[in-house]
Amino acid sequence: MTRHRRQFIGTVGAALGAGLAGCTGGSGGAVETTADGGESETTAGGDGASETEQSTVSGESYTASIVPVGEVEFEGVPETWLCYNGGWADMAFALGRREGFLTAGNMIPGFFYEPFGLDVPPQEELTALANWSGGGWSKEVFYELDPEVILMDPNYLHDTGWDDDWDESDTEEIRENVAPFFGNNCRRRREFHDYKLYSLYGAFERLAEAFRERERYEAFVDLHDELLAEVQSRLPPEEERPEIGLINGGSNPEKGVFYPLHTQDEGYEMKPYRDLDVKSAFSTDMEAAGEADYEQLLEVDPEIIIVHWGIGTTGPDADGFSAEAFRDQYVRPMEEDGVGSQLTAVQNGRVYPGAYGEQGPIVNLLQTEMKAQQLYPEEFGEFDPESFPEVPEDRRLFDRQRVRDIVAGDV
Repeated sequence: MTRHRRQFIGTVGAALGAGLAGCTGGSGGAVETTADGGESETTAGGDGASETEQSTVSGESYTASIVPVGEVEFEGVPETWLCYNGGWADMAFALGRREGFLTAGNMIPGFFYEPFGLDVPPQEELTALANWSGGGWSKEVFYELDPEVILMDPNYLHDTGWDDDWDESDTEEIRENVAPFFGNNCRRRREFHDYKLYSLYGAFERLAEAFRERERYEAFVDLHDELLAEVQSRLPPEEERPEIGLINGGSNPEKGVFYPLHTQDEGYEMKPYRDLDVKSAFSTDMEAAGEADYEQLLEVDPEIIIVHWGIGTTGPDADGFSAEAFRDQYVRPMEEDGVGSQLTAVQNGRVYPGAYGEQGPIVNLLQTEMKAQQLYPEEFGEFDPESFPEVPEDRRLFDRQRVRDIVAGDV
């Protein structure tokens, strides 16, 4: 038997084809949408996870479930894993599974993990799962790395349309010959995604079930809830909160091309904005149009402009966020444009780097703190782009050492 076959028995209750179509094997943490568009996630073990966690004898088979895969039966806890989206890597790190990490296709920059003592290699040092300049997904890499579980939504491989030569049969081959899939496309909803999209903590709970790490999961839930309670209790009245102009990091201020986004969209990439109840300055029509110029931005004239993914901006010689590179790419062109220089956010120095779209429970804590400080500096302390991700101790909104302890298993 191969190594992964010793760990993985099979997908229970649905063939892959049914799973890819949207099998509902297992609910994941229940998620409710609140009146303000935010998330309310129930985390009590009322979905079968607690029963699984109670039978934790080493080597004993158990099951875990996630939409669209269905129920997966494991012979033992997977020791090695890979993913495509960095949010899933973050979840696994939070569950103490850093050592089993093989690669990710869209990884979160390592500097986000420095405050927590986690050594995470940069993207260029990781084995690529695909070659988007030609060749598409690499089937050979899946075989060579030979993970015990693949933390991906299987539909992501053949339904995004990124690789015309890869179809559902290729995905089935990987599942049969390499390892089971266990994941959900939950950063944002894509066209193929007509089934449940998990919240961050809903997906995190599913993964905790697969790795049998309920205690670490619950410890992060407590830390997350404490942070949100602290921040939300100190927000100004709703009528005094700013509406922001959120633009995609692919925007090009030098050419006057901007891509408006909505702060309340579903998916974990917008979680910091939803949790702080950040309203969008852009109309639905403007967002639907997909593109705007300086004149259209000035018509809206948001008091704050935030560049989504902007906190991942690095300079040529920098391993971490570069405030100078961010300014050169986004802020300076606005200041030098005749119309852009009239924007209130530009004149008041309130063009900020936005959250990195890939985030799990660890990075989300850091980015929620960052958003609070950017939007409400008088209440939470001013965001310092020159020192991020380091934050003075008296301005921290959550305990970094507690994160380290949970990851290390001291829950």
